Amino acid sequence: MTYFRTLAGSTALVTVVAAGAASADVTPEQVWQNWQELGASFGQTLTASNQSRSGDTLKLEDVRIHFAQEGTLVEGVIPEMNLTQRGDGTVEITMSPEFPMEMTIENPPEEGKPAPAPTKLDLSLRQPGLVMVAGGDDSMSTLDLDAPSTMVAVTGVDGVAARTMNLVAEVSLSDVAGKYRTEGTDTRAITNDFTASVAEMTFAMTDPEQGGRVNLRASATDLKGTSSGTMVGPLGMTDIAAALRAGAASNGQFTYGPATMEFDFEDATDKAKGSASAASGHLNVAMNGDRLAYGGGNKGVSLTVSGSQIPFPQFNMSYAEAAFDLLAPVVKSEVAQDFRLLTKLVDLKISDEIWSMFDPQAQLPRDPATLVIDTKGKAKLDVDLLDPTAVEKLGDTAPGQLEALEVDELKLTIAGAALTGRGGFTFDNSDTTTFDGMPAPSGRLDLKLVGGNGLIDKLVAIGIVPQDQAMAARMMLGMFARPADGEDTMTSTLEFKDKGFFANGQRLQ
Repeated sequence: MTYFRTLAGSTALVTVVAAGAASADVTPEQVWQNWQELGASFGQTLTASNQSRSGDTLKLEDVRIHFAQEGTLVEGVIPEMNLTQRGDGTVEITMSPEFPMEMTIENPPEEGKPAPAPTKLDLSLRQPGLVMVAGGDDSMSTLDLDAPSTMVAVTGVDGVAARTMNLVAEVSLSDVAGKYRTEGTDTRAITNDFTASVAEMTFAMTDPEQGGRVNLRASATDLKGTSSGTMVGPLGMTDIAAALRAGAASNGQFTYGPATMEFDFEDATDKAKGSASAASGHLNVAMNGDRLAYGGGNKGVSLTVSGSQIPFPQFNMSYAEAAFDLLAPVVKSEVAQDFRLLTKLVDLKISDEIWSMFDPQAQLPRDPATLVIDTKGKAKLDVDLLDPTAVEKLGDTAPGQLEALEVDELKLTIAGAALTGRGGFTFDNSDTTTFDGMPAPSGRLDLKLVGGNGLIDKLVAIGIVPQDQAMAARMMLGMFARPADGEDTMTSTLEFKDKGFFANGQRLQ
């Protein structure tokens, strides 16, 4: 968290440098002035204790950075920065290879107690060999960035040096490259591209007095990020809600290749170690004044854990793919807007030791399990979710009305049984009496269950489900489902129509 908040500040600096080109032959002074002006739109204050011109180079000394947002304050001092006019209309920017930063993080108070003191972290940002080149013309600005490596390291906590605490906390990137472009003046279109060959995180701490220790190391390769957006006027990042209402927008994608993680810890009473890996992963985020979209996932994931609190030698888990996707409206509207929610977990496998805890005779099939819930629909918001006052007034009231829901895919496979389904419904929000306060639905859901009775038999045989509960489950299946072609196969059509609820054509309500 510390590193990524620091990187957020550094990325903002890069963005404002990119906006520094204001003419066909940009000067160092223009870059510095625009850097300061645009930095203010990100909630940053940038000052230099001294600046001097020598030939084509503007030298800035003791450049102070002040950045406050959401209970976090970041301050730092770059000893020296040089902005050099290259003769081709661009400016080359270099700075001290290492400089200190301080981060102050507010801690939330417990109920009925005074707020605790904030946590203060001393950081060192190291970026030897970093070179940026700013260029552009009256309507467009560019910035190219190259850094062999960049690292953020914790050097102290609340005034105590990290080495005194036997603490190592570092995050680094290798072979960093980025291209940034801005167009426009009052309304600016921004595009970014970022790559890094390797990202690594190390955390280690020992307690000589108690004999405890913890070690964590993680790495990811082939990192790539792209983003685009629109920044409106001076609002910038100081008031995101206001900026979005004014037309600001952002869209970003981030991917990574093979990633690994290893950890181990030990104290006087407990110890554990483990490792995890993933073949790839991704994250997508988009936001504008109308909607929020957020999604991500990974593939080829495995996890191994062992320790004194685990009742067998080792726990193993793996899955082929996991994913989530959310699309939601955020503003009040008279017209229904699209939403989507996807949850996916494919081919989940767990250790035989876990299975054996409740099925020692292996009567249940130990096939990989899969869960997919893919839905979409339309909803109309009655309040602006970007307005915190309006949201607070809602209390337990729903923020809007659901008008349509489609189940594009429903799938659950586990222990030899498989449930699948799809369907869709519309909702009459003027009728909330027929179904006890719920808007009256119309539509149908088609379901298919294979292996359900066989699974119930096996659960009874191994003692997980009592016979009377199994009988009740079969009665429910008989009420809502009917036999279909294929061994141990049942289907069901659940339908809402004519202000009633039907199962396979039989009215139940």
